[in-house]
Amino acid sequence: MSQPSSESTEPVTVVYTWEVTPGRETEFEQWAHGLERAAAAFPGHRGVTWLRPESGDHRYHAVVRFADTRSLERWMTSPERAAWQERVGNAGHPAHPRLTTTGLETWFSVPDGSAPPPARWKMSLVTIIAVYPFALLYDGLVAEYFRTWPLVWRTLVFPVVLAPLLTYAVMPLLSRLLRQWLYQDGRERL
Repeated sequence: MSQPSSESTEPVTVVYTWEVTPGRETEFEQWAHGLERAAAAFPGHRGVTWLRPESGDHRYHAVVRFADTRSLERWMTSPERAAWQERVGNAGHPAHPRLTTTGLETWFSVPDGSAPPPARWKMSLVTIIAVYPFALLYDGLVAEYFRTWPLVWRTLVFPVVLAPLLTYAVMPLLSRLLRQWLYQDGRERL
């Protein structure tokens, strides 16, 4: 799990998982909506997405976005948040520590969920290695078929194809293949 650097000015995302007491889902959801309203009034808050559990599960997930690490830290240490944390009572409790990401590390599998994300320069290099062959293939073999399309549409084709391909196939594969190099020194972060 990574802790955000206090100097980061990039957008930051925090994922929380809550184990909700069976039969207290309505109470938890009311609490969650109140917490969400309080966070929304906080400077730098960029929204939250709640994911409800599938049938038989009692885990709710909250994906919270902030403009930067400082905004997140102000919210995390605020009296408003502390008060809301106490209000949840027995309706639910955190299922595990939060996972905080600031960008590309969401593409990299963290071994056993316990290592900090790789150094940013390593993530950037692996991303370039992943994207470059597809950019060559697209430009050399595919782009010519879209030359007559309006600029907005022909430039849209590449990212629409590439983003899911990178997210679901290429980056997980590269992160597994390069895991030892990526995570050889968790302190090596830029």
